[in-house]
Amino acid sequence: MKYRILFVCLGNICRSSSAEEIMRTFIKKAGAEKEIEVDSAGISNYHEGDLPDSRMRAHAIRRGYRLTHLSRPVRTDDFHRFDMIIGMDDNNIDALREKAPDVETEKKIRRMTDFCRTKTTDHVPDPYYGGAQGFENVLDILEDACQGLLEKILPPIR
Repeated sequence: MKYRILFVCLGNICRSSSAEEIMRTFIKKAGAEKEIEVDSAGISNYHEGDLPDSRMRAHAIRRGYRLTHLSRPVRTDDFHRFDMIIGMDDNNIDALREKAPDVETEKKIRRMTDFCRTKTTDHVPDPYYGGAQGFENVLDILEDACQGLLEKILPPIR
């Protein structure tokens, strides 16, 4: 059985879709594609079916990440399907807790920045209304946190 991780942000067009692709890239480099599966979703369904934000895609491609995920909202069955559900900020965490169908599934919810190794931040900021530096900062945080997450989960599942 694969270990399944779901990344979540508000609209699933910047942070969570980037986390999904960064983590997928790290999983592939670690040769763990058969052991770990990743996906992403949004609290809101506002962007459902849309590609990630064009600015996010442009910044990501410069680092070798191709963001192709189509936005989708978090669904109740995600709480049963995934082993870990990772929110990008406190608002995402609170919304996920409200959506969790029971106490057991609520225990799967984690904060992305809890896995940071070198970055000191308590959330992944939403770059949507900012400039280029905001998108770069998000990618820096996500690369750090995804590497930390992989280091945490890979040894126990192998």
